[in-house]
Amino acid sequence: MAEDFSYPADSYILLGKVTKAHGLRGEVKILCYSGQPENFYGYREIVLVCNSGQLSAVLAVKTIRIQGKTVIARLSTIDSRSRAEEIEGRGVLLAKDQLPDTAEGEYYWYQYQGKLVLDQGGRVIGRVSNLFNNGAQDILVIGSGQSEILIPVTREIIVKETAEALIVNPPPGLLDLTENSDDSR
Repeated sequence: MAEDFSYPADSYILLGKVTKAHGLRGEVKILCYSGQPENFYGYREIVLVCNSGQLSAVLAVKTIRIQGKTVIARLSTIDSRSRAEEIEGRGVLLAKDQLPDTAEGEYYWYQYQGKLVLDQGGRVIGRVSNLFNNGAQDILVIGSGQSEILIPVTREIIVKETAEALIVNPPPGLLDLTENSDDSR
């Protein structure tokens, strides 16, 4: 899964990681963390980050091809295998202002990260600590004290969104499951 890279998360999102050089002319293989490598077709520029948090200059994405769940990319200034090998292991960042606009009802996961989650009565449930996709839909992971609550992202459950919070109408019993599991300890 995604490694921990230190980067300014208010400006960038982590797309993936350069796994290795590919061929002799400077192409690199990129593991795409979203599982949707085709999204790279829409990215014109990226930034690389090393484990110490140092950011590269902006690199133009010259060519992209998909190979399974990876992206094979040619980047500006990376013009030989040795240059490609130098960037192996680096994180691949995209400036948030370079993301395509979302359609009505769509969102980027980073937009929900850290948001407060309230029920319709105003009771605090917790904060979004993570998201994942179970194959059918996205799932919010809500940190609530010592436990986590998993809430599906559907229009029926997330009834309102503000800049600071998500207002949810969870199905009957969903929150009780977590409360009951805490009582049994």
